[in-house]
Amino acid sequence: MDALISFWSHGLAAACFAALTIWRLGEAARQPSQRLIAGAFALTACWAWLAAVSSGAPVVGFAESARNLLWVSLLYSLSAAADNRQKGLKLVYAAVAGVIGLQLLGEFLHLFGPGGSIRQTGQVLHITTAAGALVLVHNVYGQAAPASRSQIRFAMLGLALIWIYDLNLYTVAYLGSESAASLREWRGIAAACAAPMFALAMRNDVNWRISVSRAATFQSLSLFAICAYFALMAILATALRGTGVDWSSVLMVTVLAMMTVGAMVLIPSARARGWLKVKLAKHLFEHRYDYRTEWLRFTETIGRAGPDAPALSERIVKAFADMADAPGLLLVSDEGRGLVVADANSWPGGNPPPEAFDDCADFWAQLEAKSRVIEFEGVRRGWSPPDDRKLPIPQWLLDEPQAWAGVPLLHQQRLVGLVVLAAPNYRRQLDWEDFDLLRTAGHQAASSLAEALGQEALSHAQRFEEFNRRFAFILHDIKNLVSQLSLLARNAERHADNPEFRADMVATLRSSVGKMNELLTRLAPHSQARVQRIEALPLRPILSSAIASKRRDREVTLLGDASVEALADPTALEQAIGHLLQNALDASSGEPVVVRVTSDASQVAIAITDKGVGMDGEFVRNRLFEPFASTKPGGFGIGAFEARSLIAAMGGRLTVDSRPGRGTTFTITLPAAVAVSEPVRKRA
Repeated sequence: MDALISFWSHGLAAACFAALTIWRLGEAARQPSQRLIAGAFALTACWAWLAAVSSGAPVVGFAESARNLLWVSLLYSLSAAADNRQKGLKLVYAAVAGVIGLQLLGEFLHLFGPGGSIRQTGQVLHITTAAGALVLVHNVYGQAAPASRSQIRFAMLGLALIWIYDLNLYTVAYLGSESAASLREWRGIAAACAAPMFALAMRNDVNWRISVSRAATFQSLSLFAICAYFALMAILATALRGTGVDWSSVLMVTVLAMMTVGAMVLIPSARARGWLKVKLAKHLFEHRYDYRTEWLRFTETIGRAGPDAPALSERIVKAFADMADAPGLLLVSDEGRGLVVADANSWPGGNPPPEAFDDCADFWAQLEAKSRVIEFEGVRRGWSPPDDRKLPIPQWLLDEPQAWAGVPLLHQQRLVGLVVLAAPNYRRQLDWEDFDLLRTAGHQAASSLAEALGQEALSHAQRFEEFNRRFAFILHDIKNLVSQLSLLARNAERHADNPEFRADMVATLRSSVGKMNELLTRLAPHSQARVQRIEALPLRPILSSAIASKRRDREVTLLGDASVEALADPTALEQAIGHLLQNALDASSGEPVVVRVTSDASQVAIAITDKGVGMDGEFVRNRLFEPFASTKPGGFGIGAFEARSLIAAMGGRLTVDSRPGRGTTFTITLPAAVAVSEPVRKRA
């Protein structure tokens, strides 16, 4: 009955994998990459058939080892180890293949002497093979890209099912349980259940291809090392048991002592850990750095934003420190006066002295021209290139034993900073990978630093621009006040004895003083916006005041219903009307100026018309409202620009209609007070 179960279970597995083999033979003929898959299916079918018809025969063990070797070879061909970049991953596959080779050797020796020690050693090797293969399957799937996982999910699940069953089978057999025989008989069912999973994986005729990261290599190597350790202990225990002497205590003490010594060396010693990391990277991988991981971490550190993020200088130092596994500091130029330390929080021993980088203009200029990473350790010991040793390096960098390397931050051929790295825990000489990676990272950091410096300079320029804009407006207002006071002085020569004139003169002087005080207030750095309050106000007082301040020998006529109310800031509106009236009077050459007020249910319009020379369409469209553009000799070109800015800030608009030789009309349009206030009253 037991033999019958074994026959039918393994026969079913053989039939399933034979069908998969036939299915893939056509693809294997067209695509060489499919031949290994078809071969693995065929060898699995052969193993299952031999197990069905020759259960317990040595040939079954050979077929099983060959099957495992071919499946591991398939994993190897699909993984990144095949592209000659992952030395560590190759080592894992070589170790698993080596265990399978020892397994084949054990099967061969079993032909000549089926002893208990050989059988138990073979079982340990089978356990190690299954465990190592599962480690490869787990890490291959776990580290694959999301797009690759959907392609290999069912195939990896099928392999995992086969090897998990094998792991349990040989573990139970090694422990001497009687249930091992039953597990061996039903082994074919597990393989048969795996066959549909392979069929699902192959249903879209996809090409399996994955990319395993450096982290997956370390994980695979670590897990396989653990499996190999237990396997070695089991083999030693089996071998020593055959001598008749109890060596278990001696073996346990020896292993415990070796592990204790290793832990005492590696855990407290940063230098030992650094040495181990360098050696592993050197011998397990073709390249020292995992460039994708390093670059993602570097850009994420520099680009970190938010209110709690450190300053950019600190982020740059940390990014390089994480890359080189060493602390550092950042130097920037102090506008030609020397170098200043932008960040040295992580530098061992604290900040350098303030005078350490004075008079470094030659060093900065030559470093900018050479644009190369400097190895200060090599300069001190003499192995750096002659050009580096000729640089006028600041003495503090040469005297400081912790100064290890300098990375120039070059942006568009301009040196914006220098990152000085301290020596790592394990001192070593820089190689071409270090130079290339640090130089490339320096360009990236330089772009971020140059952008930040540019933003800071732009902020300063904007503050100066704001001050200059205020000063230009104020200068224009002062010009108008000077014109008004000049007219007052001329009229005083003729009407000084007139009491009414003197009263008007005092009022004018008082108004001028008030306006000058307002101008001084507007020059303050934190002064508020020029439009401070919007309220419903009648236009007549404002228009009368503005007209009275501008009236000379010519008449300014006010037409229309000036008693209407508009929503505006009284001071800003009077100032805007004053600018436009002044421009009209300057342009009219003795002709009268007309101010006309019109209104409807939603808006109020104030039109200021002169009969001056007028302006052409090109000037109105492109230059009229630009600052410092004027058609008048000695004009500042600020009045129209400021008037439009003030009116726009009040929610209104300023339009112009001008014809050369026929004059100009400026029209101020403001919201009517009634149109806005009525809904407000209803809500109240």
